[in-house]
Amino acid sequence: MSAARFYVTTPIPEPALTLLRAAGSVDVPDELPDAARLREVCVSGDYDVVVSQLRDTFDADLLAAAKIRGISNYAVGFNNVDIGAATANSILVGNTPGVLTDATADVAMLLIMATARRAVEADTFVRAGQFTGWEPNLLLGQDVSGRTLGLAGFGRIARATAKRALAFGMQVLFCPRPPGDRPVSDEELGEFAGLVTHTDWDTLVTTSDYLSLHVPLNAQTRHLVDAGVLAAMKPSAILINTARGPVVDETALVAALKSGEITGAGLDVYEDEPALAPGLAELSNTVLLPHLGSATVSVRAEMARLCAENAVAMAQKRIPPHPVNREAWNS
Repeated sequence: MSAARFYVTTPIPEPALTLLRAAGSVDVPDELPDAARLREVCVSGDYDVVVSQLRDTFDADLLAAAKIRGISNYAVGFNNVDIGAATANSILVGNTPGVLTDATADVAMLLIMATARRAVEADTFVRAGQFTGWEPNLLLGQDVSGRTLGLAGFGRIARATAKRALAFGMQVLFCPRPPGDRPVSDEELGEFAGLVTHTDWDTLVTTSDYLSLHVPLNAQTRHLVDAGVLAAMKPSAILINTARGPVVDETALVAALKSGEITGAGLDVYEDEPALAPGLAELSNTVLLPHLGSATVSVRAEMARLCAENAVAMAQKRIPPHPVNREAWNS
């Protein structure tokens, strides 16, 4: 078997590069490839697999011309790849599921707490030398315990967030497939049966004190939270997004935050990442993180291992351990 050839668009943690080099040659560019360079790589015939990031876009036009066996995404998400086009062109796609559930749920709770209790504002206040002593009305925030958390989606990360919220004494509502719905039995709920309440999307929006987003990005969820949803939320509500940026109409969110239509927002992802909607960064009623959901040493290392194992399998003409489009193997 000839040595595999890998193109890694951005250096990723060990053990990835060691695993890839053990299987073949590895090229890592000095600079991030732009769209034109990524296309050159994919159509050159010089590589078996591209190890990619969410910011690397593989559209139908590129995939139709590509001469690669696979794309190994260093992420759970894969909305940067046209999966239908990849399958049609017999290009396998792999991702790294199941390893960042707890880390991302921790960030969701961090955003809830930090936004509710105005932690970033308070930190800035102290560092600026403005703290002169305890005051009765200094930086008053929102309660968390006893308040209602609404979960848009109820997959692994939402469930892990629910577990944390219940420990904080929150009431937890969920809508499993917003903006639609589907039945959810107690058997499916498992440990959460009797502890969380299933509701429809409209009710979730209007009754939640904290609305936390845990949905994949697709045609149904793009701008799931738009101007209409923001207007329907409680004026005291806080929006939390650790899912995908385009799930929220960020321009509408800025307007809602400026007008006081909602109280605050805690975001780890952005609609046009890494760019922010005009005015968002200036708003004091937000907590803005740079996509840190999976950013722990152990989680990123495990993601790297899975990513490399996917890449090696695809280069060696095997189905990867974590395929997104297994049907590409047959096509």
